[in-house]
Amino acid sequence: MGQLTYADVKAAGERIAGRVRPVTVAPGDDGGRVWLALEYLQHTGSFKARGAQNFLLAHAAAGTLPDAGVTIASGGNAGLACAWAARELGVRATVFLPETASPVKLARLRSYDAEVRLAGREYAEALGACEEFAARSGALASHAYDHPLIAAGAGTVLDEIRTRVPGLDTVVLSVGGGGLLAGVAAAAREHGVRVVAVEPEGSRALHAALAAGRPVDVTVDSVAQDALGARRATALAVHAARQDGVDAVLVPDEAIVRARQELWDGHRIAVEYAASTALAALGRVDGERVAVLLCGANTDPSDLAGGLS
Repeated sequence: MGQLTYADVKAAGERIAGRVRPVTVAPGDDGGRVWLALEYLQHTGSFKARGAQNFLLAHAAAGTLPDAGVTIASGGNAGLACAWAARELGVRATVFLPETASPVKLARLRSYDAEVRLAGREYAEALGACEEFAARSGALASHAYDHPLIAAGAGTVLDEIRTRVPGLDTVVLSVGGGGLLAGVAAAAREHGVRVVAVEPEGSRALHAALAAGRPVDVTVDSVAQDALGARRATALAVHAARQDGVDAVLVPDEAIVRARQELWDGHRIAVEYAASTALAALGRVDGERVAVLLCGANTDPSDLAGGLS
């Protein structure tokens, strides 16, 4: 698979314009160095809405949306985005999730009129079931992260952040399979913005791929695995991570949990562990104008101190 280009991201931005919410940013500290990109306010609660819209709109324009609809395997957020985008276009959606999927995500998914099927304990098992279903039914197979249209759609958030944070030099984001990284890195490279890609220590598909020189399977064991639980990083993400201006960082689960709590205590922001993974690396990030992408908020906030009462 070739390199994702800025032209791909720009085309995605034009395609989805008016169909997604422009990202909101807020100051993350008193000095004006750190800004929080509040992408968890996006439709369906995560950045995944961008890629889902781009994927389905591109297929609709090409006349390649089958009567059987679209199907996807997901840890939750990509399934939500696909189901929402499909409903917007009047397309059937069948979503496969692992049995460990968040009840919050399951409830929201069903609210988008998707058919939900649970398979296995990990994303990879749900993906296998999804692929079998697509082959049998003729449904269009989407992907949670490993598709250039999905990645390009995700990358559209970078130009929006740059517009709102003049002089942006660094963006920090969480990495699962790497679709967000691939898209953001393509746009960041165009503008000379550094990218810091953050993974949980217990879910390090990108780090393993960089060490091996190619995508490889890893075991997954992290508090953030419902959204960052990919066993294998995409070739697009590995290519992006090898470029100048991209740094890969690992953080422990303890730091992820602490960062999530700090967002609630300091800002009354309730996000999922995948979003706080990026913030957990902030102490290791240099830069005069840094944006931390808070990617999703499909979480049960009841374990945050004081709840939401």
